[in-house]
Amino acid sequence: MSDLKYHRILLKISGEALAGPQGIGIDPLSARRIAERVHEVREMGVDVAIVIGAGNLWRGKTGPGMGMDRATADYMGMLATVMNALALMDALESMGVITRVQSAIEMRAVAEPYIRRRAMRHLEKGRVVIFGGGTGNPYFSTDTAAALRAMEIDADVLIKATKVDGVYDCDPKTNPQAVKFDHLTYIDALNRQLEVMDSTALSLCMDNKLPILVLNLWDEKALRLALLGEPVGTVVASE
Repeated sequence: MSDLKYHRILLKISGEALAGPQGIGIDPLSARRIAERVHEVREMGVDVAIVIGAGNLWRGKTGPGMGMDRATADYMGMLATVMNALALMDALESMGVITRVQSAIEMRAVAEPYIRRRAMRHLEKGRVVIFGGGTGNPYFSTDTAAALRAMEIDADVLIKATKVDGVYDCDPKTNPQAVKFDHLTYIDALNRQLEVMDSTALSLCMDNKLPILVLNLWDEKALRLALLGEPVGTVVASE
């Protein structure tokens, strides 16, 4: 589609987006809702890669608070992201969307090992690629994995999918006076500590001039309109 603003995207989804009403576990209906959004933009001709978190199953930061070794806790979180990736792959393929899961932690029985050139080839063939296993290293978040993979696949934008319609100066759920930003610079986001993404991911995007778009994935039109260049969500960029 010639009027697309973005032709290749990296979609960062939280693990909680897959959770059911209780906020934990994997809910097939939630996975299907996400898959519907991805299917729609794939039909527009957009190359789609996805990084998904693991907060619905395990948070690496939780373990050390209970006396667990940090690296061990982080590896558990990476394994949980692969479980989420497989659930989302199943939802996508039930809609006829050819999908590949690549894992930074090798587990060939369930996922391909992450190989950049192979991922690029999948995207060129119109397949959706889901990157699991984070970066494969402890002490790095899935936000950082998303920024890294977005640059490796030459994505036009990193889309942070949330449950709110952009970035606010404070939590709009608790403060009705919260102000939404339409545009932020990387430095503003870092200095204000707005929690767009963690500081490592933000800095990586800033150093490589990769724009970040924060939007509400649950708004049925938001993702499609953003890809067409409509003013949706909050853009974090150089200027």
